[in-house]
Amino acid sequence: MPDGLTVFDGEIAALANLDRALLDALRQAAADAAGDGVEFIVNSGWRSPEYQDELLREAISEYGSEEEAARWVATASTSPHVSGEAVDIGEFDATSWLSEHGAGYGLCQIYDNEPWHYELRPDAVEQGCPVPYTDPTEDPRMQQ
Repeated sequence: MPDGLTVFDGEIAALANLDRALLDALRQAAADAAGDGVEFIVNSGWRSPEYQDELLREAISEYGSEEEAARWVATASTSPHVSGEAVDIGEFDATSWLSEHGAGYGLCQIYDNEPWHYELRPDAVEQGCPVPYTDPTEDPRMQQ
């Protein structure tokens, strides 16, 4: 991904292949955050299964085991990035803004150990975001 990619750069596959509702929520939140002087930089969005597999292999090498790598990187068959349902937002000010305001757009931090990882939870607009999992190993979706 190019450096400095914003949620408005839709011609890049990492954004163009995101779930439309997620991208729309991100763009609305980013437009509102801009009024507070905050810009949403995207570090990762949609990923191909091949790229996800590469990230997992690198994580296993870095962390020494599949079990430890699973705390940080999902398999291609379970990753919400591969399905276009997750985005990683860079810059502390943006993740801080989303921590405070994201639920109003349905944008929720899913994992405590990944404050940059956001997914769309439409019910959060009315009910607030669910309590984050400690890490992906607690997420039932990762147990497939």
